[in-house]
Amino acid sequence: MQTFTASGIRHRIAEHFILDQSAPASAPLRYHSGMNEISFFPYVIGVAGGSGSGKSTVSQQVLASFGADTVSVVMQDDYYRDQSDLSPEVRRKQNYDHPQAFDWPLLVQHVQALRNGEAIEMPEYDFTIDNRSNKTILVKPAPVIVIEGLFALYEADLRKMMSLKIFVDTAPDVRFIRRMQRDITERGRTLESIVGQYLETVRPMHKQFIEPTKRYADVILPHGANGPAVDVITTKVASVIGQLKRA
Repeated sequence: MQTFTASGIRHRIAEHFILDQSAPASAPLRYHSGMNEISFFPYVIGVAGGSGSGKSTVSQQVLASFGADTVSVVMQDDYYRDQSDLSPEVRRKQNYDHPQAFDWPLLVQHVQALRNGEAIEMPEYDFTIDNRSNKTILVKPAPVIVIEGLFALYEADLRKMMSLKIFVDTAPDVRFIRRMQRDITERGRTLESIVGQYLETVRPMHKQFIEPTKRYADVILPHGANGPAVDVITTKVASVIGQLKRA
């Protein structure tokens, strides 16, 4: 990997690099649209990183650069396992920061379908009840597919389908503050429950499972999402898509 200065970052694009800038976080994504059909395999981008690292910011900036007709986003958060067979009390005690909390077969199947030009009905997870809702989100195939989540780079079958793998690496204290603000405002949780979960599962699971997936990344953003970094990423993606369309 190589390190790029802010002044030179726009003048060189590489397959493997580290971009060292910082940028504010923005609101999380909820999804989505895309095109009805495409004539080539999509450019699949995996965006991984710890809770509150700025993954959604990267996804939003990619979406803003290409538009909803060109980008479809698959949110790994919506692929938590269906827990309808468990009581609300038992659901609240589950470890949601462990890889086994996710429905990997369904996620892999859906990404394969999108790559094959097929639309999917992505499940919608409701964090207020710790379970899937009875709604789904229509996601259509598009030239660019973004897979965003804690463990986006964890599963080998997913990584094999990715053209670009990104790890958003942000300081633990910043990630915790962002997570706390989100869980209070969006998920109706108490400060006590947030701190307890962070100490019991979020922090240890990050060290054990999420941090190690950094080694699979083509691109590492050491201080979170930032404009210059995403500019380089989107320039690379635009170049590849242009080549595919002309092929």
